[in-house]
Amino acid sequence: MTKSPAIQLHTQRLQLISSHPGLTEAILRFFEAEQAFLSPWIPTQAPAFYTPLFQRQKIKAEQELLKEKKDIHFWIFALEDTQHQNALGQIHFSNIVWGSFCSCYLGYSMAKSVNGKGLVTEALDVAIAYIFEHWHLHRVEANIIPRNLASIRVVEKLGFAHEGRAIKYLKINGQWEDHDHYVLRNLALE
Repeated sequence: MTKSPAIQLHTQRLQLISSHPGLTEAILRFFEAEQAFLSPWIPTQAPAFYTPLFQRQKIKAEQELLKEKKDIHFWIFALEDTQHQNALGQIHFSNIVWGSFCSCYLGYSMAKSVNGKGLVTEALDVAIAYIFEHWHLHRVEANIIPRNLASIRVVEKLGFAHEGRAIKYLKINGQWEDHDHYVLRNLALE
């Protein structure tokens, strides 16, 4: 099995690197440090999630999905963090469906220490441009808990349109939560 090279994108302040084994420790540190901050917005994770073995297996699975163009998971680092030691956040395009659909789901999170500084918007802007220009997807769909106002502001700044609400859509932090459905279309394909 050949390893796919990491995809790297850059903004004025950030670098985005697709998942690869060299990021295992930085990813694990991110999840451990941000567990309490992110828990209201993510599914409950088993204790094994917070182990190097689990993260290495997860990265391996993500690399396979990337080769099949079914998933791409970017990790966000400061531009000056050339050794990729301190992950600031993540962007995940998942469940990519091709054919007549050409769509995916978007997930993202940032460290509490950099929350509110416009970094996730900056990172998403370049990541979405990449997924539209290089993968030619038609839609990126984000599902957000209605009380997550910061996340809603991010997608609205990026031009996502609100398409409705899904009742009890996902089990988050042990509770079935409603989610508002936001979509950004690749107008170049229409």
